[in-house]
Amino acid sequence: MAQVTATSEYLARMDTDANGRVSLAEYQAWMSYGFDGMDRDGDGVLSAAELPGGKGKPVLRTEYIARIALTFNRQDVDRNGSLDARELAAPPQ
Repeated sequence: MAQVTATSEYLARMDTDANGRVSLAEYQAWMSYGFDGMDRDGDGVLSAAELPGGKGKPVLRTEYIARIALTFNRQDVDRNGSLDARELAAPPQ
């Protein structure tokens, strides 16, 4: 995945339906690339061997997606169910 350096680039890449806003599903899809890259066996669980350092408690993809939703909800300051460029650029509340 190419490095993105500006909020407008993030918005353009995350906004797969090109409506100018990022939905929760779009946000989760974008933010899951790291998990998916580490999940070498594709079983939806990061085992200790797949985690950085090769140790740690397993991480379920469902748990990871739920944490991403919490971050999304903190960033969605106007509570309209999507992130605009301003919300996307701001740190989570």
